[in-house]
Amino acid sequence: MDTALFVAKGKTPIELRARMANRHGLIAGATGTGKTVTLRVLAEGLSRMGVPVFMADIKGDLAGLSAAGDSAKIKDRAAELGLATFQFKPYPVAFWDVLGEQGHPARATVSDMGPLLLGRLLDLNETQTGVLNIVFKIADDNGLLILDLKDLQSVLQHVGDNAKDFTTQYGNISTATIGAIQRGLLTLGEQGADKFFGEPALNIHDLMSRDNEGRGFINILAADKLMEHPRLYATFLLWLMAELFENLPECGDLERPKMVFFFDEAHLLFNEAPKALLEKIEQVVRLIRSKGVGVYFCTQNPLDVPDTVLGQLGNRFQHALRAFTPRDQKAVKAAAQTFRSDGSVDVEKVISELGVGEALISVLDDQGIPTNVERALVYPPQSRLGVISPDERKGIIQRSPVFGQYERVVDRESAYERLKVRAEEQQNNSTISSTTRAAEPRAPGRQRQGFVEAFVKSTVRTVGSQLGREILRGVMGSLLGGSRRSSRY
Repeated sequence: MDTALFVAKGKTPIELRARMANRHGLIAGATGTGKTVTLRVLAEGLSRMGVPVFMADIKGDLAGLSAAGDSAKIKDRAAELGLATFQFKPYPVAFWDVLGEQGHPARATVSDMGPLLLGRLLDLNETQTGVLNIVFKIADDNGLLILDLKDLQSVLQHVGDNAKDFTTQYGNISTATIGAIQRGLLTLGEQGADKFFGEPALNIHDLMSRDNEGRGFINILAADKLMEHPRLYATFLLWLMAELFENLPECGDLERPKMVFFFDEAHLLFNEAPKALLEKIEQVVRLIRSKGVGVYFCTQNPLDVPDTVLGQLGNRFQHALRAFTPRDQKAVKAAAQTFRSDGSVDVEKVISELGVGEALISVLDDQGIPTNVERALVYPPQSRLGVISPDERKGIIQRSPVFGQYERVVDRESAYERLKVRAEEQQNNSTISSTTRAAEPRAPGRQRQGFVEAFVKSTVRTVGSQLGREILRGVMGSLLGGSRRSSRY
């Protein structure tokens, strides 16, 4: 098992130290400059070290990690870098898919997601998110499990129908707000979220497997279709990282990470995110290192990542940036200022001159100090550059150690079923009460009063003038025994 991850060659080979791989990182650069190849090389090296990896496959080409490469250009690059022992090889891969089409279904329960992330997914405002928090609290207090979308829809309906009963204890609950959340859930279901929410929920320990050779599995999330719904994509990845943070024990600094997480298209995590969610992301990134997990953000522009998060990223791989616009020029300057330099590289100038497969690289040394930035050629990947066939994918899924655990949906008794039974019982009791009342003999006076009330109400509906309503109120008082008398008497 490898203990070093050589990622590129500058003046000398550049090594990402295993014990520093959980100090997080950034892979940035314009489209077509080699970010995906750098990501692949890091994933392969981590796998060889026995470190499981999770990444999203936006374009469908990362699936090629499961097959051996065969590119002549890759062979030429290996020879150029003096890699005499270079050979093509496949890596252990597990495919996952929120939509359940191109991998093992990756599910979460609504309760696990929680109101904060769900509110972001539904694009709720602060007031609506507050009501959603109340709904979750009511469900918890009443023992109503919220596992899938129909559970949440049922609880929302229950709370909306009984809003007055809950207002005193939990606060104001607007039926209009409940309706807005319900509409959001309908839209979410049409986008495929009904397949994501449910059981069996993804067990994060199934992402941390190794093959018979001790290599870490590379978990690939099929995201080509998922990217059509970027909010769902971003929310799923945030949920997964939060699950790792909350469920893994503290372990301090290890010889190698327990897992490394790659966020491709990282800007989607932060776009329009409310302050509370940004604070949650920052907290998780800052503290998850002590759980043995590394987080790497892939993005075109370093400015896509908030400064509070950017400051936590110790290992940097900066590909070319094109300074065509004022924002691009600002990004180039900002990227240059984040590198430690001994003056041998004019970082701001070189960033715009880098060729495909070149990068400015700074990693952490054994003391956790960033090395001086170097201009380097990234090593070539050993796996296939490109897609795999549907039959190849199917075979890999069926040979996976978790095949069969997630393929069948489990729908156990939860809020939907309990509220349905409760509604049926109330309806049956109401029917019995109505039948009993109908069978009871009525007193003559009550029959007469009932007839008079019906007659008067019918007449009121047909009389539009204020005078008519006043006359009728007087008539009703005299007919019902003078119960409505003027205060003057």
